Amino acid sequence: MILLISAAPAIADELYGMGGMMRSRNLDADDSSYSWQLEYRQPLGEHLAVSLSYLNEGHVPAHHRDGNALQLWATGELIARRLSLSAGFGPYYYFDTTLPAANGSYTNHHGLGGIASLALIIETETPWLFQLRTNWVNTFGQMDTVSALAGIGYRLDVSGPPKSDHDQAESDVAENEITLFAGRTITNSFESEHSTSLCLEYRRGLLKYLDWTASWIYEGDTRLIRRDGVASQFWAVKDFKQDRIALGFGVGTYFSIDRQAGSSLNGDRLVSMIATMTGSYRLDPSWSLRTSWNRIVTNYDRDTDVIMGGVGYRF
Repeated sequence: MILLISAAPAIADELYGMGGMMRSRNLDADDSSYSWQLEYRQPLGEHLAVSLSYLNEGHVPAHHRDGNALQLWATGELIARRLSLSAGFGPYYYFDTTLPAANGSYTNHHGLGGIASLALIIETETPWLFQLRTNWVNTFGQMDTVSALAGIGYRLDVSGPPKSDHDQAESDVAENEITLFAGRTITNSFESEHSTSLCLEYRRGLLKYLDWTASWIYEGDTRLIRRDGVASQFWAVKDFKQDRIALGFGVGTYFSIDRQAGSSLNGDRLVSMIATMTGSYRLDPSWSLRTSWNRIVTNYDRDTDVIMGGVGYRF
């Protein structure tokens, strides 16, 4: 995650938010729904880039699906420093709340597919960008989709002044952070049952672009779950705007107990996967604001989104 600089205008990381429409394919009936996407893109040079994105494919009968995509992009300019066209492809790991054929209950189906995309990016004289986008998602026998999106982006650290030696040395020092969060737990079901959530997180900077966290998460009582536990995650992180803003993506293991009536405490239900997108804003050298979106991935059809904001103390 190293920022590359060329003799042309600075190559900088980009952050996008997009919305539009999706159409499903190879189901009993083709259906359409809304779709939206968040994307972080990092250039690898003048004509290559890599991106990590979250894609929400909306709601069609018997399917509420979203997922994460990792894509490699080839980019070419149509009009110098004004208009460019990109083609990207890569793996797509999806989470589909669906109805099984046997009964009326829902299941949380997880799987790996592929995604191919075309993006037309309009640049301005400011850090702001505009993107027109189409995605083709193939999930190898499951629901395939085509989406058309439009949105706005922001180019990070386009022309920030270089750091002094003192600032650079200070930012390279590993830091500790304790954050207290509050927010909402949303069950990945067709009713989206929700409750209040709490979290206490300890974060340790291991390397310049690598963090580790240990956290206690209370997901509340959504009627389908009454769960809490501890999570351990490793994070890819990067700072922007003279280290005032930080973005990160973490994955790890969640050890939990679900006390909801009817939930078995079998060992295979105690361990789940957790994946999280996070962003923080440093108020001063000690205090920061942080928001995190956690996806709890279970093997007993009790996936949840735990979306929280909090205040952190660095030391």
